[in-house]
Amino acid sequence: MSSELRTRTIVGVALILLASAALYSGGFLFWLLLVVAGVLMQGEWGALVSATPEQRRLAMFAVSVPLALLCPLAANVSWVAFTLGAAAFFFVLLVTRSVRLALGIPYVVLPVMALLYLRQQTPDSYGLLLAFWALALVWATDIGAYFAGRSIGGPKLAPRVSPSKTWAGLGGGVLAALATGFLLHRLAGLPVELAAASGLLAVAAQLGDLLESAMKRRAGVKDSGTLLPGHGGVLDRLDGVAAVAPLAALLYLVLVLG
Repeated sequence: MSSELRTRTIVGVALILLASAALYSGGFLFWLLLVVAGVLMQGEWGALVSATPEQRRLAMFAVSVPLALLCPLAANVSWVAFTLGAAAFFFVLLVTRSVRLALGIPYVVLPVMALLYLRQQTPDSYGLLLAFWALALVWATDIGAYFAGRSIGGPKLAPRVSPSKTWAGLGGGVLAALATGFLLHRLAGLPVELAAASGLLAVAAQLGDLLESAMKRRAGVKDSGTLLPGHGGVLDRLDGVAAVAPLAALLYLVLVLG
């Protein structure tokens, strides 16, 4: 095993353990991990849209306000936090006059809010299942897309944005997500409506990855950051989650709570 692969593996396992512990714990610890990740994502987003260091810091401070209000000890997931997120968007837009930088606010706030909303559903084991479903779909999609793309190949999905992605990889990701959803339905009681919608979320995960790839290509960089050795930046690891989590929460509201 090369030193680069070893580093990537060690960091990857550490991230999985950290995320799993916070997810299982829920409450304050889960919120804290999401907030730290969200603020870092906002900083990397600012770098990708060529914001100045001052503008990046301003956006990071702005996004921390609605994220702080999502704390279980504060307002938690509520319309107040949502409204402050909208206010943060317009504040950054008016001060920096950069639409691209301001769009980082909803990109960060909405998935954090969605994951916290899913995790806080009762009973606690049900909330854990819903949040795990949203995250596991992204992992399954990435794995399925990687192996299907490598073994089958074929036409490129978006060659100008991400030359390595193929239509076969997308299909493999969708199948892996569906398998994960129905496995969670059978073993843990995930609502069948959500299991059936897992393929749609796999497409969303791939679109989220393509969005970040397009931003990196425009910025002329390989990774969104260097914080995670062997993995790049926080955005590189969570671009799929950012796209999937809000849609997963919406599907839960419409298909299950309806």
